[in-house]
Amino acid sequence: MENKRSISHFVSGNSKPTVVTIGTFDGVHIGHKSIIDKLLDISKKTKCEPVVLTFFPHPRMVVQPDLPIKLINTIDERTHLLENLGIAHVIVHPFTVAFSRIRAIEFVRDILVNKLNAKHVVIGHDHRFGRNRNANIEDLCDFGKTYGFEVHEINAQDINTVTVSSTKIRTAINEGDIKTAKAYLGYHFSLSGTIVKGKGIGKKLGYATANLKIDEAYKIIPKKGVYVVQAILDHTMCRGIMSIGTNPTVGGTKQSIETYFLDFDSDLYNQHLTIQILAHIREEQHFNSTQELTKAIAQDELFAREYVG
Repeated sequence: MENKRSISHFVSGNSKPTVVTIGTFDGVHIGHKSIIDKLLDISKKTKCEPVVLTFFPHPRMVVQPDLPIKLINTIDERTHLLENLGIAHVIVHPFTVAFSRIRAIEFVRDILVNKLNAKHVVIGHDHRFGRNRNANIEDLCDFGKTYGFEVHEINAQDINTVTVSSTKIRTAINEGDIKTAKAYLGYHFSLSGTIVKGKGIGKKLGYATANLKIDEAYKIIPKKGVYVVQAILDHTMCRGIMSIGTNPTVGGTKQSIETYFLDFDSDLYNQHLTIQILAHIREEQHFNSTQELTKAIAQDELFAREYVG
C-alpha cells in the first residue's frame, strides 16, 4: 500500500495506467464502499492501478471557514480505512484556495490525465468538480472522450439502497446515536489519541481512568455522556466505560474523555490508543455527592459487562 501526501509525490513513483475515484470520503461509510468496490472491480478487469484521490483539509474548511465542520475521521484514520479496503494508492492532496479555483478542464487534463494517467474514472452520479463546482458527470464524460478515459457512474440507486451520507453520520454521532452511526459506517466509530495524566479523581473513587487527548481539533466528539467502549490493550480486546464531559459532580469545567477499562490496571500513560465506541449508556449527570456518582458508575459498569452488540 502506498499513501502519497500529494499528487506530485505519486507522479514521481508511478507510470502505470490507473483507475481513479475522487472525493473527501469522510467516514469511508457504506455508501463510499459502493464506489470503492466498483473501483477495485474495474482495476482487476483492466489491470489498472486503483487510486483514491482525496483531499485535506476538507473543502468546506477552506471555502466556507465561517461554517465550522467536524470530521468523522482524522486524515490518518481515513487513509487507513481506504487502505484496508484494498486501495493500492491513497493520494491525500492539500486542498487550498488556489486549488479550489482550478478550472474543470485543468483538473482533468493536468491532474487526472497528465499526472495520474487515468484510463478509468469512477464517480458518484452527483459529483461536481472544478472552480465553483460548476462541472458535473456529463462534463466529465465529454472530457473522457477528448482525453481517452472512460467514466463509470455509480448511480443513485446503487448508493441510496441505504440512504446514507457523511452528514447523517455526523448528526448521529453528535446526538450520541452510536447504533445509527455504526449502521451507516459499517464499523465502530472510534476516537484515537494519547493517554495523558488527569486529576486522579476516578482513582480516588475506585475507578482509575485513562484520559484520552485527541490532537486533531477537527475530529468529531460524541455528545456528553457515558458510553460502552472497547480497545486493544496488551494485545487483548478490553471492554470499558467512557465518560465524555466536564465532571460536574466534582466541580469540573473543562471537557475530558476518560475511560475506565474493566479488569485492567496496567499503566497506559503516553500510549497511543484507539477506542471504539459501542453504545450510549446515559447522559452526563450532576450528582449530589460522590457516593451517588460512585453508585451510578457501578451501574454503568454492570451495563457494560452485560452489553451485547
